[in-house]
Amino acid sequence: MKEKLVLIGNGMAGMRTVDELLKLSSDKFDITVFGAEPHGNYNRIMLSPVLAGDKKLSDIIIHDLQWYKDNNISLHIGKTVTAIDRVNRQVLTDDGLKADYDRLILATGSVPVMLDLPGKDLEGVISFRDINDVNVMVETAKTHKNAVIIGAGLLGLEAAHGLMALGMNVTVVHRNNILMSQQLDQTAADLMRAELEQKGMHFLMNHHTESLLGTERVEKVRFKEGTEIDADLVVMAIGVRPNIKLAKASGIQCDRGILVDDTLQTYTPSIYAVGECVQHRTKTFGLVAPLFEQAKVCANHLVDMGIASYVNSVTSTKLKVTGINLFSAGDYIGEAGTEAIVFKDPARHIYKKLVINDNKIVGIILYGETSDGNWYFSLLTDKQDISHMRENLLFGQHHNEDMQDKNG
Repeated sequence: MKEKLVLIGNGMAGMRTVDELLKLSSDKFDITVFGAEPHGNYNRIMLSPVLAGDKKLSDIIIHDLQWYKDNNISLHIGKTVTAIDRVNRQVLTDDGLKADYDRLILATGSVPVMLDLPGKDLEGVISFRDINDVNVMVETAKTHKNAVIIGAGLLGLEAAHGLMALGMNVTVVHRNNILMSQQLDQTAADLMRAELEQKGMHFLMNHHTESLLGTERVEKVRFKEGTEIDADLVVMAIGVRPNIKLAKASGIQCDRGILVDDTLQTYTPSIYAVGECVQHRTKTFGLVAPLFEQAKVCANHLVDMGIASYVNSVTSTKLKVTGINLFSAGDYIGEAGTEAIVFKDPARHIYKKLVINDNKIVGIILYGETSDGNWYFSLLTDKQDISHMRENLLFGQHHNEDMQDKNG
């Protein structure tokens, strides 16, 4: 008889686990999936092109509703699981549906951090997290002019770019002076800011939002610095935190995220967790690469192969933000005792920085020209000694291979 597997969360990490599971064993489990959103699983990373009008929701669906039927998966969309009965191995939804499980996967993702400000409940104040947020932005742009994005990380800049494409005046507000501080240093951030300003994006750096003003709809943003600007739409893009509400209420061990071991099992037997909701050792996750690696390891253990273990490895970020190519990895700021090899060509919007420690690359930033990113990253992860090619390192892989051929 098949075991019952229940997945809570119809997003990228949970459904990637199901994909990996079906590859390994298509008939071990009866699978039931609960998703709060009224769609099949879609690629959340591609929300920005949908906002900008380059793609439609149908273009970014990974598993359409027919796919679940074809794979004999019971899908419950638009339903929120409100309780997990760990003793009787059951999950319960907001409308009273119960589902039994032998194994359970939690893939509840993350929730956007929203500033607790006066006016935060006004109409037109949103996050940038799901397709519903995108729909609100698209509709708002049809009848309103001024958008304010709070947060100059990846999501904030993607939202700003999309809203500009929809014809809105966009101002990005950030509390410090470095755009995308998770990926860039000050030099690269300054290059990016200059390039985006040329495209018409406005920035208020080192500004702290004090309150949102308006009667029913947001009308202005007031800053602690004493100034105000007009706003018909405010998008908060200041980060996310693991969604652990359900797990915590059900007595599953949590810290910042749902705690998992190297097999992605929680500290409750038969319950696993993957994706942005988890904490592995001290780390939580926001990038896709580690989530997909978790999915593979989790599936491996669910089919009792039991050979894989999850390792927090150095991850690289390769992005195309508002048409600008970026690549970063490792300690790209550089700690005490490290040195940096730098190439900078502001006229061509190109900046390369390799952080070196003990003749090994420990950090990388490539801005504007990223074709050698994977090569540098392999030198970093393999901890290769670069002393023999140091003087040509910034010229990239092909140049260094040519030099090696010449020197025989």
